[in-house]
Amino acid sequence: MTEQSRQIIIERPTKTVWREGDTIVKAFIPGYLKSDVLKEAFNHALAEEAGLPVPKLLGVCERDGGWSLEIEAINGRTMAQAMADEPEKLEMYMEQLVALQSEVHACTCKKMVRLKDKLNTQISSLRDELDATTRYELHVRLETMKPHAKITHGDFNPTNIILGDDGRTYIVDWAHAAIGNASADAATTYLQFALNDQKAADLYLKLFCQKNDIAMQYVQRWLPIVAAAQMTKKRGREREFLTRWTQVVEFE
Repeated sequence: MTEQSRQIIIERPTKTVWREGDTIVKAFIPGYLKSDVLKEAFNHALAEEAGLPVPKLLGVCERDGGWSLEIEAINGRTMAQAMADEPEKLEMYMEQLVALQSEVHACTCKKMVRLKDKLNTQISSLRDELDATTRYELHVRLETMKPHAKITHGDFNPTNIILGDDGRTYIVDWAHAAIGNASADAATTYLQFALNDQKAADLYLKLFCQKNDIAMQYVQRWLPIVAAAQMTKKRGREREFLTRWTQVVEFE
């Protein structure tokens, strides 16, 4: 297929996502670890097998010197686009987002990596960003949190939810999925909203806690931990924002 027939969706330093007919191609740059691409494909396949609403994974292939995922194309728009187009319906879309995330958390999968292991590794890697005392406090708090075995998406936000023209919703981008505590996943989503819109973040947290009968303070206890984990993937203004959240404090 020619460059002209590719419909570019996203361009990032490490990947480009485009549409080719009925297929979405997520192409990583040469040098991007093959094992990381295969891990994402594996997580996506496990989500499919768990019965979650995801587009079909069609294959993994090598092209242009790098590795790519090929995924079923869904006609529709992202929930982020819907929220931007219809701000008066924000609460309706947020309720839909929370219901979908809760559907994910209702599933488990023994084959996925443990979220607690991932978080400990990510915290330990921040030697240049966080001092030893802060890293120690984060490790200690993480060890006190309840171990669960629920599927967590790890990057659950409106840009990764597609509202299909067929009336169904689909979840994409399973690169960071793991099994662990649902409140850690919620804390990550909260921070992603808070980066750009604190009111939307507060609405999300209220609705998530109401639907799942979880104390807001419990989700908040995860915030320093997941903020540190997110620092391993962010740069610039986003990293500065997350650094402020890594202080281990109790919320009133």
